[in-house]
Amino acid sequence: MSSQPPFFEPDHAELRERVRAWAAASSAGEPGADVEGAARALLRGLGEAGLLRFAVPDRYGGARRAVSARDLCIIREELARQSALADSMFAVQALGSYPISLCGSEAQKAACLPPVAAGDAIAAFALTEPEAGSDAASLQTRAVRRDGGYVLQGTKRLISNAGIADTYVVFASTDPARRAEGISAFVVPARSAGLRVTEKTRVISPHPIGTIVFKDCAIPESALLGKEGEGLKIAFATLELLRCTVGAAAVGLGQRALEEALGFSGRRRQFGRALAEFQATQFKLAEMATALEAARLMVYQAAWTVDSGLPAAKLRSSMAKLYATETAQGVIDQALQIHGGSGVVVGSVVERLYRDIRALRIYEGTSEIQKIVIARELLKTSPGARPG
Repeated sequence: MSSQPPFFEPDHAELRERVRAWAAASSAGEPGADVEGAARALLRGLGEAGLLRFAVPDRYGGARRAVSARDLCIIREELARQSALADSMFAVQALGSYPISLCGSEAQKAACLPPVAAGDAIAAFALTEPEAGSDAASLQTRAVRRDGGYVLQGTKRLISNAGIADTYVVFASTDPARRAEGISAFVVPARSAGLRVTEKTRVISPHPIGTIVFKDCAIPESALLGKEGEGLKIAFATLELLRCTVGAAAVGLGQRALEEALGFSGRRRQFGRALAEFQATQFKLAEMATALEAARLMVYQAAWTVDSGLPAAKLRSSMAKLYATETAQGVIDQALQIHGGSGVVVGSVVERLYRDIRALRIYEGTSEIQKIVIARELLKTSPGARPG
């Protein structure tokens, strides 16, 4: 289903139709052998269509006064329905630029955000490390003060847009003894001496991702984003905005799977009749559509809560991310089951979707982390339920 949920302004319907039309005309399913080339082309197209403007504030070339979770969700749902790579390129552009929108100096905003909005520069968000995933406070990359600036040392792993990004928002410890409170954020140009991309990582849903290493990478003091020690606060604020949008992307992938299952079950004949005429198939389709609509409503309720600045935003976003990604995984699995042997053929739409959905249950907070966040938020607002 694609009816407009009740959490929107009138212009959101127009935005959805605009993105849907662009995605249908511009986005191929698989990127082919040249993943980076396909990614760059999609980003240019997103910029030319004006869709990247929704990732930054209007003062710096954006579409609205402030970045809106609902805009991001609409765009991600419609892009993911056609192309996981298009969705990824849009999402990381938002992920890599929002820390600058949130806490950047005027000079940082003026230099970085307009090119991001136009699609002339590619952003990246460098938090994850070989030994620091869900436990971000344990990151080992260091930023040591030297000669009026900082020197970065360390390794970042599984960084989307590694190797094609123009700018990285990098999180590093300026005071290891303080752990989480000693982590700071920096805006680091890709051309910085001492920054190297050491690996291009192949993943099951192809997009540019890899490892970057900082070795004696000197950056000026003006590269500091916000204040020293605010790095994780900036990272978490960014992830909290984007978290519900991951659910939206999952809904988009699930919606495409449902559409493929409906079409295939109507065409495919077994035992003298279409698969869609069998009650077992009808039950599957009914369950898929119902679960997907529930996920969609949770996502947009969460996005509206974020945009409204309500206290429940963190809880709603984690719930939406958890439910939508887990639900979409199940919907896609059932779509593949309906396709039977055709569904496991490499290159088929449902085979691609089966690979595309899997990472969404991991990145920007695993399903397990979301359950911890949800439980903590519930306990925080229900004093009588607190243990002890």
